[in-house]
Amino acid sequence: MTNLEWYRTFKSVYKNGNFSLAAKELFISQPAVSQQISMLEAHVGYKLFNRKSKGVEPTDYAKLLNNLIIEALERLENVEKGFRAKAFDANRLISVGISKHLMSSLASALVTEFDFIDFSFYENDVLFELVDSKKLDFAVVTKRYDTFDTIQKKLGEIKQIIVGSNTIDATLLKDSIKNKNFVAAENWLNEQKWFSHNAQIPHIKLFWLHVFNKKRPSMIPNYIIPSEYEMLEIISKNTGVAVVWDLNAKNLIVENKIQLLWNSKLMPSTEVFLLSNKKENLTVIFEKIELKLKDILK
Repeated sequence: MTNLEWYRTFKSVYKNGNFSLAAKELFISQPAVSQQISMLEAHVGYKLFNRKSKGVEPTDYAKLLNNLIIEALERLENVEKGFRAKAFDANRLISVGISKHLMSSLASALVTEFDFIDFSFYENDVLFELVDSKKLDFAVVTKRYDTFDTIQKKLGEIKQIIVGSNTIDATLLKDSIKNKNFVAAENWLNEQKWFSHNAQIPHIKLFWLHVFNKKRPSMIPNYIIPSEYEMLEIISKNTGVAVVWDLNAKNLIVENKIQLLWNSKLMPSTEVFLLSNKKENLTVIFEKIELKLKDILK
């Protein structure tokens, strides 16, 4: 039965014209090279190399054999290299950057797909700089960056909504929204206890700008909790309202731990992108992450 390693060794000896050089290239001993060539010669029934003072010279039979096998052997080796690259990509340590407010809803899903991940928490512009400088492999951002050195694919869209604890009676708010009485709706919201993940209340300001056409909300946050997901968990066990990403609140609403107070049509959606630097060995992983996160954002 033919051994593929015989042909691999034959190819190396034929190319280098020397058993010693072939041994170094193949990371095996010179006697092993000699033995494999002898076994191949016995298998094909012809002498393949003639020894010279400095190496070996292929016989006519060796030249014929090389022409017959070289294309198939190189094709097989390319398949092997590709398989090894994919296996390496599947098990290597990858670095992923994301906003800490999207960690639980998006990035945590990657833990089931990869064995080794180093997560970093930053906002959009810092994440882009880290990917662009090749200090991060991937980043999930909510802003488009068009540069030559990075790859960016849209994953889906998220939207800011207002949620509240189940202890709140929101009848007046919902009636005001239904009747398009936004003054009454704003007054009701201003009377609530507010939670925010940032003292600068950027999400709340955006909601007020798009829905109430006001740059500065009148409300003041009662509690500042740096992680949006943790903030939602605390709201579910206490009393208060917050502006949050719909993706983060979805499961808690379905599980009846919190209630949706307002999903305004005036509030635009925000695109979510996967960002990566242009490293060839990241392509397979990029596609795997892209598919996983797109599925969550459907």
